[in-house]
Amino acid sequence: MRCPFCRTDNDKVIDSRASQDGFSIRRRRECLGCKRRYTTYERVEEMSIKIIKKDNVREPFQPEKIKKGLALACWKRPISEAQIEGIVSGVESDIYAECEGEVESHYIGELVMRHLQKIDQVAYVRFASVYREFKDVHDFVDELQPMLNTPRNPNAPQ
Repeated sequence: MRCPFCRTDNDKVIDSRASQDGFSIRRRRECLGCKRRYTTYERVEEMSIKIIKKDNVREPFQPEKIKKGLALACWKRPISEAQIEGIVSGVESDIYAECEGEVESHYIGELVMRHLQKIDQVAYVRFASVYREFKDVHDFVDELQPMLNTPRNPNAPQ
């Protein structure tokens, strides 16, 4: 690793620890040339995933788009930023674990809905209405019917 200060390619690692997300290693290094310290991060190089949109256009996978859609669905709901980040991380992990190269957008939408339904049913229906392009109230009823047929859990979030 080249020192960012003096460009010498001679250093020693002083400290290593896993980052908060668990997907990278943070290393403190000391340059043996100028004695200055700096931080580096080591991450697994993830393969590039392309999303196949409904119109067959392919674009790079962007987790920020999932987060944006979730933020809209969860607006004014008792859902924390950490929960939204958890859903995004879960979906991202599922995609990298199960897909290679390309994945259809509808699969990502289904993953998001699966994660969101566990957290908040109202946000789930909001997300589903946009994702599934509900045309009228019958589409809402069709989506809600399976939830209405299951017994209500008094401990579940409202």
